[in-house]
Amino acid sequence: MLVAVYAVFALAAGARAGVQIATRFSDAPLAYALSAFAAAVYVLATVALARGGRTSFRVAVAACATELAGVLVVGSLSVADPDAFPDETVWSGFGRGYGFVPLVLPVVGLLWLRRTARSGGGPETGGGRPVGGGGE
Repeated sequence: MLVAVYAVFALAAGARAGVQIATRFSDAPLAYALSAFAAAVYVLATVALARGGRTSFRVAVAACATELAGVLVVGSLSVADPDAFPDETVWSGFGRGYGFVPLVLPVVGLLWLRRTARSGGGPETGGGRPVGGGGE
């Protein structure tokens, strides 16, 4: 389920950023570039969460942590200085435009990764999720 939600967000953020960049990039270049970056992070997280193994585990942790940092930083900046973001990004207002899922999703992802690492012996020992994503 987690991988499916990430895939939907990768598609939604990517489509949104693509249309915004293609049609009105000069209106809010920072916001649209951040949306494209968010889409890339979602794609990376989707692939890493779907795969198994130590490297994918580490990539997934990095992607989820980057996503969480992005939504916290961009969310804070967009609330503190709305003029800096003339149009919303995926992470604006802590993901307000997406029902705050962008704020919750990386937390859930990191908790899931932590749980699966513990159940498999941890990534340091070659554990973590089995190849194929672990069935969740």
